Amino acid sequence: MNPILVVDDNEQILEILTQYIKAEGWTCLPARSGEEALSLFDAAAPSLILLDIMLPGIDGLEVCRRIRSVSSVPILMITARDEDADRILGLDIGADDYIVKPFSPGEVMARIRAVLRRLPAASGDETLVIGTLSIHLPSLSVSLDGHRLNLTRREIELLYTLASSPGRVFTRDNLLTLVWGYEHVGNYRAVDSHIKRLRQKLDAYPHDFFTIATVWGVGYKFERILP
Repeated sequence: MNPILVVDDNEQILEILTQYIKAEGWTCLPARSGEEALSLFDAAAPSLILLDIMLPGIDGLEVCRRIRSVSSVPILMITARDEDADRILGLDIGADDYIVKPFSPGEVMARIRAVLRRLPAASGDETLVIGTLSIHLPSLSVSLDGHRLNLTRREIELLYTLASSPGRVFTRDNLLTLVWGYEHVGNYRAVDSHIKRLRQKLDAYPHDFFTIATVWGVGYKFERILP
């Protein structure tokens, strides 16, 4: 596995997270600024990023935007901010999850383990094809109408989960457990935000043979539309 990139300008937090990550047997790359984070991302291709929002120079939100433009690597945002607007903004620009300070290092490690368990294998034939929609989990690639879509890892997993069971209604709690990989009861904003962004990206290309439908008061489903 490639290193885990930890980005925080608080030396104490950086040291604690580094120790915990190494204790799990993973390699850790610490960064103290947005510029350093982007440099290490380019050099090391990390398997996962823990990213603080409040950074000197380029802040964490901008770091997330730049990385998301070229990669679907899992990004867990870490911040002292606990406002809904900040959480929604982080999710909207591509963060996979949000961890609010003060936090338990053990909880952070549990979330990392959950995300890493969800990573697709390096090889395999986990390909789902529906009409002109093709989802290949091992390579984290999705194409629609002949165009490759720029989706985040979480969006790909969400689409794959829904499309694997056409017609099945998934509650938000179902999706939090199946896609996020751990119990995150009540964080429905994360699901709704990812569904909204996924729909916007799908809507850029013709797909009159399916839709991601909202089942009001329940959740979502992948619905085939037959001619």
